[in-house]
Amino acid sequence: MYYNQLNSEQRYAISILLQNGKSKKEIANAINVHISTIYRELKRNSGKYQYHHRQAQKKCDERKNRMCRDRKFDLQMRKRIFSFLLNEEWSPEQISGYLRRKGEPYVSAETIYQYIRFDRKCGGSLWKSCRHKLKHRHKILTGNGVRIKDRVSIEDRPNQANGARLGDWEMDCISGKENKTHIVTLVERSTNFMLMRKLKYGKNANQLAKTVASMLLPYKKFVLTITTDNGLEFTEHKYIAKMLDTKIFFAHPYCSWEKGTIENTNKLIRQYIPKKLDFNEITDTEITQVQYKINRRPRKKLNFIDPKSAFFKNIRNFALAT
Repeated sequence: MYYNQLNSEQRYAISILLQNGKSKKEIANAINVHISTIYRELKRNSGKYQYHHRQAQKKCDERKNRMCRDRKFDLQMRKRIFSFLLNEEWSPEQISGYLRRKGEPYVSAETIYQYIRFDRKCGGSLWKSCRHKLKHRHKILTGNGVRIKDRVSIEDRPNQANGARLGDWEMDCISGKENKTHIVTLVERSTNFMLMRKLKYGKNANQLAKTVASMLLPYKKFVLTITTDNGLEFTEHKYIAKMLDTKIFFAHPYCSWEKGTIENTNKLIRQYIPKKLDFNEITDTEITQVQYKINRRPRKKLNFIDPKSAFFKNIRNFALAT
């Protein structure tokens, strides 16, 4: 028999059997669990004077919710882990143990290792901060996983690409029902001007690259950089860069805030195209209509000018200046 988490029915049975004077071994046999499970349950979920199934279930649920909340790998958590790894050069075990001892939200050492392994797989350098350089994880890291070749980190993106000038774009994909259909999205950071198109061949990297290149080709002169995430659908980034004569940069793994403009734009798109929708049910014309509506929304950052007007105004100003 193996240890499994107890359910409410099993806790009710434990409560009744204890009242009937049954031993821990007899209770374990009765509900088909290991005797250590009974010892663990009584130690963790008993009340002040006795064990009661409702109270035990409540304690279990509260502990589960607290752990999920405290261990959420959110933006603040990632920033702290970045700091500990790069500045303090602490190990994942030291980071997790220190935060746990301080009573602060934390994640397990294994979660941090997974984050570092994924970063390395995508061409990142966090693994270099580990004392053993993840040598004992070598087989996992270099197995059949696909790397994004010649990936250039966002750390190497020029300071001018800060969203203030015209021509710095962000790129992403949104997925439909059961992750089977997809739309590629692009947004120009200074104006929030957005382009979107349904991917007929799913996340096929070759077809996506051709689609993106055709979408941006009319604005080639105004595509200075593109920033995206580490999705394998972007492995053909060199084709996009060549066709548009631009440079493509990749955000750090799990750091969606590093391309916050496209993330916020995708949320606007979801008002019209919900996650559970099969994109095969919407036409290209309907997608163009969504693009038009979003580009015509006045934005506070643009002094309530809409993105489309701001984008083409900047293009006209550029043409006049040259």
